[in-house]
Amino acid sequence: MSEPILSRRNFLGTATALAGAAAISGRAQAASIPEAPTMEKTSMQPPLHPSSGPDYNPVVTLNGWTLPWRMNGDWKEFHLVAEPVEREFAEGMKAHLWGYNGQSPGPTIECVEGDKLRIFVTNKLPEATTVHWHGVILPCGMDGVGGLSQPHIPVGKTFVYEFEMKHSGTFMYHPHSDEMVQMAMGMMGMIVVHPRDRSFRAVDRDFVFIMSSYLIDPGTFLPKVTEMTDFNMWTWNSRVFPGIDVMPVRLGDKVRVRIGNLTMTNHPIHLHGHKFAVSCTDGGWVPESAAWPETTTDVPVGAIRAFDFLADNPGDWAFHCHKSHHTMNAMGHDMVNLIGVSKKDIAKALGKVAPDGMAMGSTGMAMGEMEMPMPDNTLPMMTGSGQFGPIEMGGMFTVVKIRDGLARDDYRDPGPYQFPKGTVAWEVQTPQATPARQDGGKPPAKQMPKTMNHKGMKGM
Repeated sequence: MSEPILSRRNFLGTATALAGAAAISGRAQAASIPEAPTMEKTSMQPPLHPSSGPDYNPVVTLNGWTLPWRMNGDWKEFHLVAEPVEREFAEGMKAHLWGYNGQSPGPTIECVEGDKLRIFVTNKLPEATTVHWHGVILPCGMDGVGGLSQPHIPVGKTFVYEFEMKHSGTFMYHPHSDEMVQMAMGMMGMIVVHPRDRSFRAVDRDFVFIMSSYLIDPGTFLPKVTEMTDFNMWTWNSRVFPGIDVMPVRLGDKVRVRIGNLTMTNHPIHLHGHKFAVSCTDGGWVPESAAWPETTTDVPVGAIRAFDFLADNPGDWAFHCHKSHHTMNAMGHDMVNLIGVSKKDIAKALGKVAPDGMAMGSTGMAMGEMEMPMPDNTLPMMTGSGQFGPIEMGGMFTVVKIRDGLARDDYRDPGPYQFPKGTVAWEVQTPQATPARQDGGKPPAKQMPKTMNHKGMKGM
């Protein structure tokens, strides 16, 4: 896994160094605004271990990163910049979205229960915005609902939010200003608040990501922001398979996966090869005595679910949404079901008017090794490959790779799993077909000869 690439920008002038300075009020002057880091890569970045304050085991954001901060007295200060961004969903397709600090979704905000947060928000969008801290218990004036609990943040202006993180858990952030457009354009991010007690519900590896959905027509770059149901790009951290990073895990690790859902529908998230228990919602921690084993957990709209599992079964395990259309990319909508219909004549006619066209779907939609022309900036509907051939997935899909001997902070792709001999499903000799049996094993009744003379038969 690559090292993070951070560039430091200050949209309001050079930031004044404040190390060791007294805490400033919420009405901070521009000169005291911290610099705003931005990320240039779409790959999962290494965990950001704390350099001050209480220690904790940091999270790793799937295809994302954690926003750096500075200490100013007893305040932990962050700087979010709302701005237009370009996001690569997977190699071969990019989208023009809105986000924070160079990416959509924005960086993960990570802190500790009891921390006092000061978050500066600079608006570089073409319209006003706010930030709502979804699920966080805070003063009403910091809740981020434009017009109700605060003025909208005008274009080019910076507002500051101040509140104490009273509860540990997993939360989200997103606008409450022209919410339909801004969330549909990708404005969202995750918040992880670690318990003050490092031993509380401790895990070895901690992953986090947020789910979003888009309707982007093949060959185009902009989402249709008024769509409510018929989306064609179902994403984890605004990435689709095969652009979603794998999740490397050490054999024997206790693992937590935190998932936020800001799409327009629920998602049954399924992990192969393991059972898990939901450990946390955005309302708080689930008592261990109240948890029950699952292999699939449903993540409702506007909610988070975190689940824990013991990585005790080595291998390359599929991890995905179990709504099948959510594991496909674009190009599948509006297709007529032609399974069982021969299209030889159609294909001939199509070839005369569109030599590059391809009639498909008479035997199913498995694409295998097939290649077909597509518009620019468009992904195959089903794609990806593994050591045994095409994976035929897209959208909300990745692989949890459990290996023995990984270093603590090693999140690099360990490559294909080396299966022990005799543990992969294999082909056997197909048995010869036998005649169908009826009436408890008696041979079927003899059929009349096709040449039988029907003359003289009663009733005929």
